[in-house]
Amino acid sequence: MIECLSPNFNPRPGEGEVNMLIMHTTCMADTQSALDRLCDPASKVSAHYVIDEVGQVYHLVDERERAWHAGVAFWDGVTDVNGCSIGIEIAHPGPDENGEGPEFPSHQWQALINLSQDIIGRHPIPAHRVLAHSDVAPSRKTDPGPLFDWQGLAKKGVGLWSDYGEKDLASLSSTDLFELAPLQITGNEPEKSQKVEQLQHALRAYGYQITPDGVYGPATQTVMRAFQLHFRSERIDGIADAVCCARLLDLIGRKQ
Repeated sequence: MIECLSPNFNPRPGEGEVNMLIMHTTCMADTQSALDRLCDPASKVSAHYVIDEVGQVYHLVDERERAWHAGVAFWDGVTDVNGCSIGIEIAHPGPDENGEGPEFPSHQWQALINLSQDIIGRHPIPAHRVLAHSDVAPSRKTDPGPLFDWQGLAKKGVGLWSDYGEKDLASLSSTDLFELAPLQITGNEPEKSQKVEQLQHALRAYGYQITPDGVYGPATQTVMRAFQLHFRSERIDGIADAVCCARLLDLIGRKQ
């Protein structure tokens, strides 16, 4: 691990407990450009760690301190995400306009697994609080993006995953608080619907910031796209179909 200390941090609030791990991608041309920005006092951004393309880990901010990586963010009632989280930046250019881009190199991915497992071993971070930047700031961010292998990471004990499908929805709905069915966006002005309100309550129960108003408008579509980026990257259209609903209910059940 290479020390590359950033001045961009401040004390964590309260007792300083860490209970979230947030994944980012740099979306920059190279690692050095990202390090320069994250260590520039004028940028007012940072992260605790950066992992370059060959798996080298850079340490920027002490874990006891509050790095400035999440920005304006929210998760499960928490409005100061920076105050209770550790941020990892993975050097990667991000997807192009077609959602395509380079895979994460194997050495980089293994370094991410090792670092994440080490962090989780030292802090009380439950699986459902290993999150994407897009989860905690869906209206502003899309990283680490659709190329990030959340399922593979969960298999290594880092994060929560669901591979539930359409066939699982009926059994989940019949036993769960939320009576969800496949949802489609129809018309330019979505009407209020109890079914949509149930979906919004379910998204909020998992942790997303959303107001249950029964309207499948832009705000709900944005949150659903964030959910899809994490849990169904093969379809990122903001539409809550049967697979999305089944996975959401499964995740809520396993969050407890």
